[in-house]
Amino acid sequence: MISYEYPLNERIRTLLRLEDLYNKLAHFSRGDAPQDHHVTLLTLFEILEVAGRADLKVDLVQELERQRQILISFRNNPEISEEALSGALYEIEQASSSLLAMAGKIGQYLRENEWLMAIRSRASIPGGVCQFDLPSYHYWLQRDADQRRHDLSNWVHPMLPIRDGLAIVLRLLRASGRPETQLARGGTYQLMMAGRSAQMLRLRLAPTDTVVPEISANKYALNVRFMLSETVIRPRLAERDVNFELTFCSL
Repeated sequence: MISYEYPLNERIRTLLRLEDLYNKLAHFSRGDAPQDHHVTLLTLFEILEVAGRADLKVDLVQELERQRQILISFRNNPEISEEALSGALYEIEQASSSLLAMAGKIGQYLRENEWLMAIRSRASIPGGVCQFDLPSYHYWLQRDADQRRHDLSNWVHPMLPIRDGLAIVLRLLRASGRPETQLARGGTYQLMMAGRSAQMLRLRLAPTDTVVPEISANKYALNVRFMLSETVIRPRLAERDVNFELTFCSL
């Protein structure tokens, strides 16, 4: 099944963006080519931009504490594995401690590195990091891959508590809903929210069903239009019935 997720508030939107960036960071940092590590560095700059919200760390700590209190209330419940519960609580406590240990503004140590900020500034210009623009960066890219990876690890590591905290929150959010089978007649689906509280929608389709959902939602209504995937120049509505799974997720 192919999953599509749609955030219903700005906080979840930010967490999903960061999750995607951290996944990209992990992928390219494992490579050996200079181009891999160039993309890693640019992705780190994107994380710095998105995570720069002043209240992100506070939001994560508060949400983790709220989830910790919920899990504590499940203790001595015969239907809940004490071992699994203790493991989840330990993971949350470790993530919270790491977030609280982050001093100052998120990524401030990166902003104070003039060499990195010069690369970041030039990277915003198309073709702006050519060797004649930044010869010192060109030299760094020609170093041994393990040396570059060591530098990247030093720059990335202080930002990992954000990754670990948001991973827990999003995992709990995704597990909070129950999927229901729905039918979009003529390729369209509409549902009145009627006071339904949700922070994210998850929509799943069979990979053999060659349609792509266009989702719009607010506190009053949810609208989904299924577009034909092969019409990349001018999207067209799939004028046929489409079966899909819909999940409302909320912490």
